[in-house]
Formats: sequence, C-alpha cells, structure tokens
Amino acid sequence: MTWAEALPLIFMALMGVSMLAYVVLDGFDLGVGMLLPRATDAHKDLMIASIGPFWDANETWLVLGVGILLIAFPKAHGIVLSALYLPVALMLIGLILRGVAFDFRVKARDHHKPLWTHAFFAGSMIAALSQGWMLGRYITGFADGWPFWLFAAAIALCLPAAYVLLGACWLLMKTEGEFQRQAMAWAKTAWAPMVIGMGLISIATPWVSATVRDKWFAMPEFIALLPIPLTTAVALLATRALLNWRGVLGRLCWLPFALVIAVFVLGAIGLAYSLYPYVVVDRLTLWQAASSTEALAVIAIGCAIAVPAIVGYTVFSYRVFRGKARELSYG
Repeated sequence: MTWAEALPLIFMALMGVSMLAYVVLDGFDLGVGMLLPRATDAHKDLMIASIGPFWDANETWLVLGVGILLIAFPKAHGIVLSALYLPVALMLIGLILRGVAFDFRVKARDHHKPLWTHAFFAGSMIAALSQGWMLGRYITGFADGWPFWLFAAAIALCLPAAYVLLGACWLLMKTEGEFQRQAMAWAKTAWAPMVIGMGLISIATPWVSATVRDKWFAMPEFIALLPIPLTTAVALLATRALLNWRGVLGRLCWLPFALVIAVFVLGAIGLAYSLYPYVVVDRLTLWQAASSTEALAVIAIGCAIAVPAIVGYTVFSYRVFRGKARELSYG
C-alpha cells in the first residue's frame, strides 16, 4: 500500500477511534444524566459530582471526530451532515442545554435546583436519542423507506438504554454504601433493554443492509467473525452475573463498567468491519471521499500534535480524579 493509499485509511481509523472514545466517555455521563430523575435530592448532588471533572472534556472527542470528517473527508462530510441536519441540530441543543443546566445547578438556590436537574436530564435524553437516530441512518447509508426509518428509530431508543447501563455501572464504581446498591439496581434494570435492543439490531442490520449481510454471512468469513458476537454475549452475561454478586460492591466495583466498555468496543469493531471501505455506505469509499494527499499530510501534522495532547489530558484528568466521588462545589 502506498503512502497516498494509507493516509485516508489512517484518518478513517483515527476518526473511528475518536467517535468510539466519545461514545464511551460521554456515554456514561449521558447515562448519569438520564438517571437523575430516579434519585433522591442528596443522591442527585453526588451523581453530578461523579461526572463533574470529566463531562465537558469528554465532548472533545466528538469535536475531534467531526473535525476529521470535515477536513479529511470533505465529500462525505457534505453528504452526512446534509442527511442528518435536523438530528445534529437537536443533539447540539441537547449538549448546550446540558452545559447550561450543569453550571446553573451547582450555583442555584435549593428551590431552583429541580428546574436545572430536569434540564440536565432533558439535554442528556435529547442528545442520546439524536445520536441513536444518526447512527441508524448512517448504517443504512441514508436509504429511504419505512424499514430504514423504523430501524433508525429502534437504534434511537436502544442507544439511551446502553448509555443508562454504562452510567449506572459508572455510579457503581464511583459511589459507596446505600447509593452504590441503588446504582447496582439501576444497572440490573437497564441491562435487559440493552440486551434486547442489541439482539434486535443485530438481526435487523443484515436485513436492511445487503452490504452488511454479504460481509457477515459469507463463508468462511462467518466462522472467522463468530468470536465478536460470542465474546459480546459472554461480556453481557458476565456483567449481569456480577450485578447479582455482592462482592462487586467492594474492590471489584470497576469490573461491570469495564465489561460494558468491552461490549461497546466489540460493537465498534463489528461496525467498522461492516462499513469498510465506505465512509458513506454504498456511495463513497474512504479513498473517494478523502482530501488530496498533500492536504492530508498537512492535517496529519496537526493531528500529531493535537491527539497526544487530548489523550494526555484525558488520562491525567481521570488519574487525578480517580476514586470515589465527593461533593462538587464551585468557589
């Protein structure tokens, strides 16, 4: 493979990793936001505190992924955002609402806190539903017809359930005592909808996309790919078993969260295999959509500076604020 052929592949991989990092990192705080109405007032403050040092920076990965799409694959960028203009706008409204609600809630008087709590919940739900709809439309290459719209709606409902499970496992890891047991109960409740949703989507995806069907069900590829769904099933079953074990309230409280992340990673690997080599399914390959080799080389210099800085800051912040959550306050 020549340098000119390798550069678009490198940027596609970087964009995919960026979006996966966003889904995992912002996914748990979106999940925490959607769980807020279920908690007591005292627990709501702790839930906000558990994501306080991280939630805003987590969105940096979304900016990086969309930025790479814009500058490295401009032809695809026009098609994708034209098809997803409304859900992208709704997602941005949700993210803005979350940001405003978070900062105002910390400083609000007690009688105003419920307003900002519900605003944070609404922003989280709007963002999660929008992302699920966008994913469903993207997988099918923005095809028209009621099966494709129904498929997108199904993913729009399933992605928030996955985020809620991830958020509940995050709270299980970051809290103690009575609230930790409550987080375990929330995780148990969210587990079934996520598993049912993943199962239905796994069945429906080959049905609505001939490209995906041909890739997964041809021989010997089918046998080679079996470890992905089998490992995903094992991770999900192990998560549910751990949520029935009181020992997970102790030193192994991080394990359910890690297993759910593994499910997301395996799903991303399967999705990447299904879509490759397309940036827009059945319409544009990554080489057709890419900028010129010269432009990609210049962009690579910027990424070589920015990406390590983002990774370094992310690792540093999670290391500094590791351990159990404590009350959050602004001076």
